[in-house]
Amino acid sequence: MIIDTHLHPTNLVDEAWRHTGEPFNGERMLKMMDGPYMINGKPRRIDMGFIQPPPGNTGYRDGNRRGRDGIRDYMAYIAELCQKYPDRFIGNFTFNPRWGPEEGALELEFHVKEYGFKMLKLHANMHGYRPDRALDWLRPAMKMCAKYNIVVLIHTGDGPYTIPTQFYPIIREFPMVNFIIGHFGIQTGGNYSFEAFWMAMDTPNVVCESGWCFQSRIVEFAKQLPRNKIVFGTDTPPNEPGMWLRELEVLCSPAPQGMGLDEDGLEDYMGNNIARLIGLKTTPPPRTMEEAQARLTDTYAGVK
Repeated sequence: MIIDTHLHPTNLVDEAWRHTGEPFNGERMLKMMDGPYMINGKPRRIDMGFIQPPPGNTGYRDGNRRGRDGIRDYMAYIAELCQKYPDRFIGNFTFNPRWGPEEGALELEFHVKEYGFKMLKLHANMHGYRPDRALDWLRPAMKMCAKYNIVVLIHTGDGPYTIPTQFYPIIREFPMVNFIIGHFGIQTGGNYSFEAFWMAMDTPNVVCESGWCFQSRIVEFAKQLPRNKIVFGTDTPPNEPGMWLRELEVLCSPAPQGMGLDEDGLEDYMGNNIARLIGLKTTPPPRTMEEAQARLTDTYAGVK
């Protein structure tokens, strides 16, 4: 399977990105996931994706409910989609400690038990806290992640609060929790990809998300990182997933643009690495065109 770690479907206009003013809902997301995308000459789709609300819709606004009620409100559409399309969507719980650290941790536990969520998202810039000095805000949720084997996806790449190494204190305090450096340390106004690379090299519980990384750097980093250290993520929308699939596919081409990666290695990057982290069965790449075509259809493919 191809598994995208970073999707943002919404039934509301995104308060931060706006886009075209039309919500990018779950059905629109599935249509984009279905592609098909040509990978090494075979048609593929994004089989599953971790979904979370747009971060701009997870802050407090006048009139919102507070505490656990408010958290449950901003997570409601994601929970609905996970129930409606369980073979395609996996829940990613957005943790905003400003709604209450303990309340957020309890809501994470609720979403894990009730809806099968497998991931938690931290976005310190959008939620306004310095992660290396807000450890008391983060610990309750991290304890829940350790208890339920929940992977933590960290937004990184821009100041003042999402420079990758600012998360080292909480990462080192919870070595039993797996952390993904979102955007490979690249975002608006910053390129901390080398920080992300060395964190993944030096820290057993850290891996990097491929999306947003420069193509030439992904080749450089993949040559040195252990194969389990890169996972596929696109940040769709605003990004289009095909370009980030192509960025990984190019690793199969000869140097200097690629590294002669075999298709099994590519399948690790595109889905099997994250599958192992959350306990999903891994899958081999399709070996024939017929096998690839057969994988394109199931209950939710081609949703209108």
